[in-house]
Amino acid sequence: MHKKTKQTRPGQLHGYGQADSAPERSSRPNPLLWAITAALAVAYVLDVTALCALWHPPFNPSWLDAVLLALAVISAIIALLRQLPASNVLAASLLIALFAAGVEWLNLETGMPFGAILPAGSGPLAARPVTWVIPFLWLAAILNSRGTGRLILRPWRKTRTYGFRLIGLTAVLAALFDFALEPFAEHVRHYWFWEPMKIPSWQGAPMTGFFTWAIFTALILVFVTPLLIAKQLSKRRGPDFHPLALWLGAIVFFGAGCAIERLWVPAAADAAIVLVAAAFAIRGALW
Repeated sequence: MHKKTKQTRPGQLHGYGQADSAPERSSRPNPLLWAITAALAVAYVLDVTALCALWHPPFNPSWLDAVLLALAVISAIIALLRQLPASNVLAASLLIALFAAGVEWLNLETGMPFGAILPAGSGPLAARPVTWVIPFLWLAAILNSRGTGRLILRPWRKTRTYGFRLIGLTAVLAALFDFALEPFAEHVRHYWFWEPMKIPSWQGAPMTGFFTWAIFTALILVFVTPLLIAKQLSKRRGPDFHPLALWLGAIVFFGAGCAIERLWVPAAADAAIVLVAAAFAIRGALW
């Protein structure tokens, strides 16, 4: 007797070219995700209004930023748990954070690959609070850039090259996230300062750093993508706007801070990034 061989349709190939068809793990609302999202929304409003000087918190505003980042990371991870096993999500998150921490440590010690940077604060560079926060910025940027990329690429999710396209687009979106972050972090919050270099820069940050961000994001995704691919097919599910909301919300926040400090060029650039990304994401969602 001949064994029946399971035919693989385009878009269902194993490996990086495989389509992202997430299993329907639960159709019920996730109370924890709703609670974290509500807390994130409250923190976002408080941080934006403090940024606009509509109220003055009795503590350092950077604590609001830290809470906002923590809630954004937790929210992104919990949202992924709706689609993937917890072991996969936690392993991927840990790998991203560890890789980012290693790259940032190397950059602090050698000025490579991003450029010489001085985190705010006192004491050894590696012990300053901002240094420990940066890996979580990487984690938030990569997870939400990937989710936004999935939304944009929905029309091509059944193609053989979908996985490679997603890695490339995620790298671009993560670099754009950093492009919006740098003026805010250096000139609005003063979290770090770049040492002058004899190469083109964007609001003080070396332009080569953004290309390096994209390259390292793609490299990270080469290792973690197998953990972020659903191993079983399921019923067609609607588009997931959660990572898009987090990604756009961050860019809007950075742009608002730049506008308040009258940094009109980066504020305008952030507005353009938001409009273009939102347009492509909505187009993909409606496909």
